[in-house]
Amino acid sequence: MTSIERTRELLKGLSDGVVAFDEEAVAKLSRDVLEEGIDAQNAIMNGLAIGMEKVAELYVKKEYFVPELLLCADALYAGLDILKPYTKVEEQDVKLRIVIGTVEGDIHDIGKNLVKIMFEAAGWIVYDLGYDVKLERFVEEQLNTKSDIVAISAMMSTSMLAIPKVIEMVKTKDSNAAIMVGGAPMTRNTAELYGADGYADNAGLAVREALSVIARLRSATQK
Repeated sequence: MTSIERTRELLKGLSDGVVAFDEEAVAKLSRDVLEEGIDAQNAIMNGLAIGMEKVAELYVKKEYFVPELLLCADALYAGLDILKPYTKVEEQDVKLRIVIGTVEGDIHDIGKNLVKIMFEAAGWIVYDLGYDVKLERFVEEQLNTKSDIVAISAMMSTSMLAIPKVIEMVKTKDSNAAIMVGGAPMTRNTAELYGADGYADNAGLAVREALSVIARLRSATQK
C-alpha cells in the first residue's frame, strides 16, 4: 500500500468512525495519523469534518436525531483532542470565527451546542458564551474577537423577543458584523424582520448558511 493509499484509508476511517459514533476507533486512527506522519490538519478537515458533514446530512434527512448527533460529537472530539495540538499555528490563525450563545432568560442549549459542534467540525474557532447570556456579552465578545459571525439562539417565544435588541446593539457597535439566528420559535421571516443576516432551522445547515452570509455581505461591500 502506498503512502497516498494509506492516507486515504485513514481519512476514510476517521470519517466513518465519526458517523458510526465509534470513539475508540477514531482515537486509534488519530494516533495512527500522527505516528505515520500524516498532517493533523488534513486529518481533521478531510477525515473528522467530512464525517460530521455526513452526520449533518443524516440529521437533515431525519435518519439521525439528537442522541445520535451527540454520540457522533463524542467521537469527533475524541479525534480532535488528539490531533488539534499538532496543527500548525499559522493554519489556526486564518480560521473563520464565530460567537455563539443562547439569549438571556433562556437556559436551553442543546440546539446551540449542536450548532457549535458543526462549526468546530468545519474548522471554525468558536467562542461559546453558553446559555442565559446577557445581551451586552454578545456585543463585548464580538468587539473582542472580531468574529465573522455572531450566532444567537432562542428556544422560547418569550426569550426570542430579546433577539432584535441584541442585533441592534451589535450592529450599533459594529455595522459590519454578520448575525445569524436560530431556535425553535424562529422562522426565516422572523429573522429577516428582526434584522438578522442569516437563519438556519437546524444544525446541519448552519455552517452552509454562515458561509453564504459571509460571501453575500463581502460581495455587497465590494460593490
